[in-house]
Amino acid sequence: MAPEKTKATIYDVADHAGVAISTVSRVLNSSPDVSDATRERVLAAINQLQYRPDRTAKSLAAGQIHTLAVALPSFTTPFHTELLKGMRAVLHETDRDLLLCDLGSRDRHIRLLNFLKRGTVAGLVLVGVDVNEVIATELRALHAPVVLIGSRYEDFDSYRWDDHEGSRVAVRHLIDHGHRRIAMIRSLSNSPLQDQRITGYRKALAESRIEFDADLLFTGVTEKHAGYNEEAGFEAMERILNRNLGVTAVFATSDVQAIGAMKAISDAGLRIPEDIALVGYDDIKTSAFIGLSSVDQAMQQIARAATKRMIDRIEGNADPEPKSVDITPTLRIRASSDFILKPKPKRTKKK
Repeated sequence: MAPEKTKATIYDVADHAGVAISTVSRVLNSSPDVSDATRERVLAAINQLQYRPDRTAKSLAAGQIHTLAVALPSFTTPFHTELLKGMRAVLHETDRDLLLCDLGSRDRHIRLLNFLKRGTVAGLVLVGVDVNEVIATELRALHAPVVLIGSRYEDFDSYRWDDHEGSRVAVRHLIDHGHRRIAMIRSLSNSPLQDQRITGYRKALAESRIEFDADLLFTGVTEKHAGYNEEAGFEAMERILNRNLGVTAVFATSDVQAIGAMKAISDAGLRIPEDIALVGYDDIKTSAFIGLSSVDQAMQQIARAATKRMIDRIEGNADPEPKSVDITPTLRIRASSDFILKPKPKRTKKK
């Protein structure tokens, strides 16, 4: 059995080149205080041993960290992918690296605390985590700029969507198109975000004097991404159709749920929007191509603004006071809901 290959160290390079460790360090840092012959010998040793310096140690020694981090519940969902695209657009303009921390759907606070204790970063964008005092203490201990997306804490810059208003506008649109029995597909887990979207749904009903019916709130059973997935949307829509509750419109709290619901409606031989109108949330790229009405959260633009704010703080170009930005989502009306529901004619008894 071949011996396990180990990573070369700076000591190996120095020994191979026959020089002191300090000489290798000067070569790595492009110092002029090294003769050309010695420099070539050290570089040859580095190439032969395939030595790569520890970037964290090197940055700490230089007193400057170039790694930025983003911690988020997932980096595979369309919503979070759009956020990462926005961050990438800004980072391409700077000589900085990006470290991803996948917090997952469960135990986010524990995962985040463990991540914060592992090492130093120049700045952190934290997505979808409600910050409490325990987490705030750890974030302060980073001694680096922190920007929140999707939550708020007074010590940090934050960008937060008005999910209450986004939900209200979506449901109001369906009501204005003649719908009175409007079901809602929600996530499996409870969260402040989910509570706000349910509150917006209820407010739109109340404004039109439509009684709230808890039986019209549905979830799927697939737990992936806390229920924000196509399978859960399909399952919830099947439940809606099987219950025969007279539903003519559905508001889904994510586009991926709405896409799953679209398949369930189609499989049942029903038409969108003539039989059932549908509105999603997030306005991911796919929604425009399939004609899905959706609440646009401008994820890329928000991520760009948050990343730019973090870099401005790192470079000392931001105001000392934390900035709190509230974003009002915009409804994008498309074919899945742009249909006026005509009331069914009343039947008259034959004489």
